[in-house]
Amino acid sequence: MKLLVFFIAITLLTSSFAPRPVQLINTSLTVTVRDELGNTVEGASIKLFETEENYNKETNPVAEGSTDAKGNYRFKKIKASAYFVLVKKGDKDNTGGGEKIGKLEEGKFNKVTIVIQ
Repeated sequence: MKLLVFFIAITLLTSSFAPRPVQLINTSLTVTVRDELGNTVEGASIKLFETEENYNKETNPVAEGSTDAKGNYRFKKIKASAYFVLVKKGDKDNTGGGEKIGKLEEGKFNKVTIVIQ
C-alpha cells in the first residue's frame, strides 16, 4: 500500500512539471479577394484592424499585405481574434458589407473571401 501511495505521489509531482505541448500550427488567415463578377483581384491592399474605431479611421492596422496573382494573401502567426478587414484596389473596396470577420480558430488555417465593388 505504501508503495502504491509513493508511485501516485511521484506521478503527480512529475506530471506537474511536464512541459506543455507545443502548438505546431500557428493561427493564420488566408484572404481571397474577388470583384463583383467573382473574378480574383491581384494587387489589392488588405489591412486587418482589431477595433471598429481603428477600422473607421484607417489607423493602427494589426497587419497588412497585398494579394498575389490568384487574389490571395495569407496573414501568418496572428492572434485568434475577430478582425475588421479593409480591402482596396483602385476605386473599389469592401465598405458597406463584409468588413468584420468572426473570431479566428486558434492553431488553424482560417479562410475568408472578401468582395470589392
